[in-house]
Amino acid sequence: MLDLFRAFLASHSFFSAIVRRFMTKRGDSSLLKSSSATCSDSDDRTSKQAHDRRLAEDSKHRYSAQLRQALEFESLLKRITDKVRDSLDETQILQTTVEEVGLGLGVKRCQVVLYQLEQDTATLQYEYSESFLSLQGTVLPMSASPILYRQLLQGEHFQLGLVSPDPIQGRVTTLFCPIADEQGVLGDLRLVIDRDYVFGELELRLSQQITNQCATAIRQARLYRTSRSQVEELERLNRLKDDFLSTVSHELRSPMATMKMAIQMLEIMLPQAQMLPIHEKLGQYVQILQTECNREIELINDLLDLARLDATIQPLNQDSIALSHWIPAVAHSFELQIRAQGQVLIVDVPPNLPTIMTDESCLKRILTELLNNAYKYTPLGGTILVRVLTIGAMIHISVCNTGIMISDAELPYIFDKFYRIPNQNPWKHAGTGLGLALVKKLVQRLDGTIEVRSCTNQTQFILQFPLQGDEQATMEFPANSGT
Repeated sequence: MLDLFRAFLASHSFFSAIVRRFMTKRGDSSLLKSSSATCSDSDDRTSKQAHDRRLAEDSKHRYSAQLRQALEFESLLKRITDKVRDSLDETQILQTTVEEVGLGLGVKRCQVVLYQLEQDTATLQYEYSESFLSLQGTVLPMSASPILYRQLLQGEHFQLGLVSPDPIQGRVTTLFCPIADEQGVLGDLRLVIDRDYVFGELELRLSQQITNQCATAIRQARLYRTSRSQVEELERLNRLKDDFLSTVSHELRSPMATMKMAIQMLEIMLPQAQMLPIHEKLGQYVQILQTECNREIELINDLLDLARLDATIQPLNQDSIALSHWIPAVAHSFELQIRAQGQVLIVDVPPNLPTIMTDESCLKRILTELLNNAYKYTPLGGTILVRVLTIGAMIHISVCNTGIMISDAELPYIFDKFYRIPNQNPWKHAGTGLGLALVKKLVQRLDGTIEVRSCTNQTQFILQFPLQGDEQATMEFPANSGT
């Protein structure tokens, strides 16, 4: 009973003083000390638990804030990437970057400074600013801040507290991040805040990712600009060359016509003057003059034709052509020349071919040039095959000759002007070197395509033109078909 009474009195503060005096008189001071220690331990535990809860809450809030900031930065980086990904305009890329970063991070200024290392200067090229005072276009001598630029050129990022040139802002904190890749440092990105501030790890990481993207974009934009300039310069030089050839061709056409007329007069007058028996080689010389004169006239005409095709000043004369009769007529016009060289001509044209709407003179020139090319380069006993098929809504015309093969290294160049395949002219026929170039231009003018294949000792040119009607066919066009 005495122990129960002690416990009851010790648990109620109202009786604590009485219990203390009672216990003191009874000599039970040890029990009193034990009770006080128990109350103190309980209060300490309660206080520690509350402190731990506060720490946990603070940690949770910090983690949530960091997560939210990380998501915002990721969204900002994606937004910048999406806007500049397909652009090759350096100005658009960097101006978009500074605006997005400035708004996304809430800084007072975001600047891109590009270096001109040869002049030892840095130009503040792009800027986003909340201030009325713009520093864009400012040229900064790098020698004025050697330590700063030395660190940046070494690829280091850092932040400094500086005095702003804007008197309203006063002291600012600036983060410097180099824009660099494996080829070197191109400039730097600067983030300015108008107070003492320490940029966090996430902000530093975001800045580095942005500057890496900027470096890649700048390199690509500059490479594109250089390539574009080179292409434009080559196009200009090519136009000058074509203009020169066209002018020279026009200027040469009149004297060549006069020379041809004079040679023809010589051919008429020499027999009448009975000079050929006296000078046996005189007739041979006249024939050489005639051949070379014709060759030069042909070259001039080809050059003028190419100039007209490049200028596209001559309209097409659309005609309806019955290919089943028209193509054999054109091909057989070469039969005497082909037989004279011991070659064989085969024309494989179905009788039920559809008609085609096209420019007859252009198509005839194309087929004539291909047949002329085939008979020049086909050796004795070789075969020249002309074949026509319809495949779907396209007409396919093939000119194939045997006994000759063009290497893969030569194929990409055979449509170039004046290009000749070395050691592939068994008959030593003269030519202008413009025939296939004209063919390609004419095919493109007729909205067609031309393809060349060469293997197994034969070469094949395949023309494709669209049909105007609804005729369809399921025949498969054979590759490199011979006899």
